Amino acid sequence: MVVRGARQVGKTYSIRALGSTFPNFLEVNFEETREVRDFFSGNLDPAGIIERLAIYYSIPVREGETLLFFDEIQACPDALRSLRFFHEKMPGLHVIAAGSLLEFALSEIASYGVGRIEYSYLYPLSFLEFLDASGKQGLRETVKSAGYDRPVDPVFHKNLLDLLKMYLVTGGMPESVATYMKTNDPLVSQKVLDDLLTTLYDDFAKYRGRLPAGKLSEVFQSIMFQAGLKFKYSKISEERSSTYKNCLDLLVRAGLAYRIYHTSARGLPLGAQINDRKFKVLPFDAGIYQRISGLNLSRFMVADYDELINRGSIAEILVFLEMVAGHPAHLKPEIFYWHREARAGNAEIDYLVTINKKIIPIEVKAGTKGSMQSLYIFLSERALDCGIRISSENFTHMDRIRTMPLYAAGEVWRIFR
Repeated sequence: MVVRGARQVGKTYSIRALGSTFPNFLEVNFEETREVRDFFSGNLDPAGIIERLAIYYSIPVREGETLLFFDEIQACPDALRSLRFFHEKMPGLHVIAAGSLLEFALSEIASYGVGRIEYSYLYPLSFLEFLDASGKQGLRETVKSAGYDRPVDPVFHKNLLDLLKMYLVTGGMPESVATYMKTNDPLVSQKVLDDLLTTLYDDFAKYRGRLPAGKLSEVFQSIMFQAGLKFKYSKISEERSSTYKNCLDLLVRAGLAYRIYHTSARGLPLGAQINDRKFKVLPFDAGIYQRISGLNLSRFMVADYDELINRGSIAEILVFLEMVAGHPAHLKPEIFYWHREARAGNAEIDYLVTINKKIIPIEVKAGTKGSMQSLYIFLSERALDCGIRISSENFTHMDRIRTMPLYAAGEVWRIFR
């Protein structure tokens, strides 16, 4: 298995936790222990590799008993290539890999293990995972058992909206959430987010040779300010340069941003009808977004919920990230949007997904009010049976519209399964 995801989302921590359940756990870090890379030069026969690793680390490597973990595997491309041989020749040995710049290494090794490698995508904590971290597993189960015919109890609904407000402060980065749980002080978690941002900007220097770190920072910050809008390179700089496009491509590949393409949505698959020049870009974490876009915490803490959620594009960002995190971890979700520009009036659907071979339009409303004209237009033009409204309202349904609360956005895949 190869675990993929952005920096600092907890890949190594999670794999070590899994390793603690095995009789033997061997962790190989190719950046810390560079001499180990020599074990993968030349012959990639797994029997010879594990014999040397077992001697070097004094840890037995046995099929069915050992979890072998290759960390920072991008630093040893031959180790990536060896994974296919572990699958073919030692299928009983559990091998898992991760790396901070793994996406770049994968893109440079063509067909290194097609059909032989299982991928798992790791993201920042979702809101339901935030509830787990808060010791509120009962509320999590309340959300997971709710539906259109089983709305959440009004008391719990209000409680969940209040907790969602705090989640938007901390975001889903594990260190930020853990710090808030320990201190109960959002100011301290904001400091952690600032430190994480510094780390991310420092990481851009590691891409030197690919793209300038300064331009990467420009694009990363512009993503925050253009979130929810059609992305325009001209808003980054008046300078016309392919460098900005390459920077965006790199940030998306690194898991620090998501590109959502416009689709005409006149049938399936949605991805076959995209306009690759028309897209939005969303950040990978709500807390990071709030921090860069200038959250005023003192005002935030006393703000009315609807005032808060109407700030910028936070509701749209939240819903997208929840849907990504709620999707099966071995697949990247396919999420698009639709926009019609016409003299009679514009219409836009925030998200389009495919569930059970049906196109499902999703419209995000920050509060409990707001017209659903675009949703009805789209349903009528495409002759669809059902659309989803995600807002501060409880679960309910009316006509062809099903309403879900913001805190349950990640459950959309389950409810329509």
